[in-house]
Amino acid sequence: MLNTPNLSDLPGIRHGFLTRRDGVSTGLYSSLNAGFGADEPRDNVLENRRRALQRIGADQARLVTGYQIHSADVHVVTDPWEGPEDAPRVDALVTDRPNIALGVLTADCGPILFADPEAGVIGTAHAGWQGAFKGVGEATIEAMEKLGAQRGRIRAAIGPCIAQRSYEVGPEFAMRFLEDNDDNSDYFVLSPREGGRMLFDLRGYIRDRLKAAGLTSINVSRNDTYQEEELFFSYRRSCHRNEADYGRGVSIICLVEGE
Repeated sequence: MLNTPNLSDLPGIRHGFLTRRDGVSTGLYSSLNAGFGADEPRDNVLENRRRALQRIGADQARLVTGYQIHSADVHVVTDPWEGPEDAPRVDALVTDRPNIALGVLTADCGPILFADPEAGVIGTAHAGWQGAFKGVGEATIEAMEKLGAQRGRIRAAIGPCIAQRSYEVGPEFAMRFLEDNDDNSDYFVLSPREGGRMLFDLRGYIRDRLKAAGLTSINVSRNDTYQEEELFFSYRRSCHRNEADYGRGVSIICLVEGE
């Protein structure tokens, strides 16, 4: 499990970016797969999620994750849902309720954890390129403000995701960003391969969107999910190998009652 400095010192808040290690899954999902979308027994996923909560020190909490659709939609969690069939189709979750652990599932996309410790408001966001481009980070901040958070106090942490060196895209991908804002050229460099391919800096783009939204405390993981196979699942790596499926890593934040 990985922690981030700007969230670790907050009283009453537990968090963690879980690696793929020390779970019960096997094969392609080895071993801490936390996604119900994978083709493996549900009991394995439930046990992995239980272990994840234990590792962040929130054993008594209920873990919830959304049915992620690469949107900028946010759900305010007041009560945990029972299973994946009840999960809202959103890419961000916020709450001010203790013992509800908010989780985000990723396999190259950027997991973002948010906290305003004074207001007792937390959030998570699933920021792949589509969600980040549509403004999922900003939407999460706005939803937290409606619960009493202040963006000047919100701390954010961007967890392990695919690094620029591993994220090759076509010119049409880059053009989408350049047409939106000329300054987005900063997030692209030419790939060493021929054919006009580019390399995209996803985490830099997410970070700067959060900065532009007014956040001043932002920690960014330098881990590369594509390259670090022993630690992380990767959708792109699985595609390049023509594998049938891939596991999903989980990142969690939770308010702990009584602290």
